[in-house]
Amino acid sequence: MRTTLRAWEIMERNATERPHAPPLRERLVQIAPRRTVYDVCIVGSGAGGGMAAYMLTRSGANVVMLEAGPMWDPAKDGAMLRWSYDSPRRGASTRDRPFGEFDGCLGGWEIDGEPYTTAPGSRFDWWRARMLGGRTNHWGRISLRFGPDDFRRKSLDGLGDDWPITYEDLAPYYDAVDRLVGVFGSREGLRNHPDGIFLPPPKPRCYEYLIKEACGRLGITCIPSRLSILTRPHNGRPACHYCGQCNRGCAINANFSSTGVLIPPALATGKLTIIANAMAREVTTDRAGLATGVSYVDKRTGTDEHVRARIVVLAASACESARLLLNSRSSRFPQGLANSSGVVGKYLTDTTGTDVSGFIPRMVDHVPHNEDGVGGAHIYMPWWLDNRTLDFPRGYHIEVWGGLDMPSYGTLGGIEHYPGGGGYGVALKRDYRRYYGATIGFSGRGEMIPNEDSYCEIDPVTVDRWGIPVLRFHWRWSDHELKQVKHMQETFRALIAEMGGEVFSPMPSAAEGYGIAPGGRIIHELGTIRMGNDPRTSALNAHCQAHDVKNLFVADGGPFVSQADKNPTWTILALAMRTSAYIADQRAKGAL
Repeated sequence: MRTTLRAWEIMERNATERPHAPPLRERLVQIAPRRTVYDVCIVGSGAGGGMAAYMLTRSGANVVMLEAGPMWDPAKDGAMLRWSYDSPRRGASTRDRPFGEFDGCLGGWEIDGEPYTTAPGSRFDWWRARMLGGRTNHWGRISLRFGPDDFRRKSLDGLGDDWPITYEDLAPYYDAVDRLVGVFGSREGLRNHPDGIFLPPPKPRCYEYLIKEACGRLGITCIPSRLSILTRPHNGRPACHYCGQCNRGCAINANFSSTGVLIPPALATGKLTIIANAMAREVTTDRAGLATGVSYVDKRTGTDEHVRARIVVLAASACESARLLLNSRSSRFPQGLANSSGVVGKYLTDTTGTDVSGFIPRMVDHVPHNEDGVGGAHIYMPWWLDNRTLDFPRGYHIEVWGGLDMPSYGTLGGIEHYPGGGGYGVALKRDYRRYYGATIGFSGRGEMIPNEDSYCEIDPVTVDRWGIPVLRFHWRWSDHELKQVKHMQETFRALIAEMGGEVFSPMPSAAEGYGIAPGGRIIHELGTIRMGNDPRTSALNAHCQAHDVKNLFVADGGPFVSQADKNPTWTILALAMRTSAYIADQRAKGAL
């Protein structure tokens, strides 16, 4: 494995010496011609699928990629520099862009013709991206490594399960992702928040300095954010110019997306074929039980199609890949493909989350100043306490927001919250100028422990518009998560009080779940196709290879054994790189 990674790193250094490739749409002509049988079929084009395509094409494999949405080029299709008033909707959300009309991601919690269901008494809101690059076109670029403890939580507190790999197994791939993609941050020496190979972080904004001061007085660790946004030119890509619109898609390719960083080099090899608007229906198998390819529906024509491949890599997102496996039933695999253990769809998790915002008098009547920066906070607070002294077993980190964000739909609403604010005409304008920038907010993002009551399965009745059975979700937050979120609420309120501020909302009650976000709303769903050493209790081995089907792999959030108190994308990328290096090694040996 290490030999394969070193060989790839040498190839990567040579590649970066070549001129930067032209925009994505100009290179679509380089897509390889359709083949009778491909070496690899990848389902999905986001973080995991993009990384698999990048690695495998550069190792010499002929790859076909199935994407359920249309093609997308952030340089041509995004709205990075459009003003909200350019639209009569003032940038308000739409059904397929719930985060705003100019948001960089097509999809949402509700997609016409693609329903899902929830069991009675459950609520789970399932976000799906439908475009080349998937969620990487929109995400917050928070790029955190899991720490050593995150891979062995059961050994530490007896809850959940340990991973079949350690931090040391994944560390070389985290390093390689850092070098390839670029991430800013600072070396802090925090044991379970590993440092990376960082670009310089931007300085805190004014309101972030106030937060950092309050954190210091309360004993809360506060450090520079770790975001995959370039603060220096890197691998032929320019540095961020601080327009602050990262969620719209970056036209200059200064932040990370699969469409900007991974798919273009894969296309440039001439070994990648992308089939867009392809809704995967089933992974097909032969009499020996090996995967032979993927059947899909051409969404533009409604016709059933099939691609043949020697290896199949699922990277459609944790729940979508589980759905595909559960729908791939046969006499040999009556419970679904790679599911002899019965765990596919099980142990679904999402990040816990809650928010508190408030008014900070010290920020009223500020001197007008430039508060530009990246599309996200310049600081964050990693978990700083010992759970052994608390009434919940796993931690969370804190994200911050506020200050002089670019005004857009909804940003200046709620002036009535401020003391004396409101009115009409000149008075209203005066109050907006006075109070604009005087709001700060905190968002908690914490670890959920997998439980047997949170899972997805195939709905026995409902199908989508193409006749493919849909998922039904079961969901339950445990007392562990509810107590954790209560602690978040108390901490955020203490921070606002320490800053001399006023919280906008009352403390939510236990009956309200202490303000915990519904399952799925943080869009960090993981698990469902867990990895492990025992085929009786896991679907995949330590290389994310199916125990039951040796030429089937998973390269998204499905293999995760636990959630951690960190955002998952950097670990998805590192795992996908590790899995792809293993596939390339096995192909070279003739074992696949």
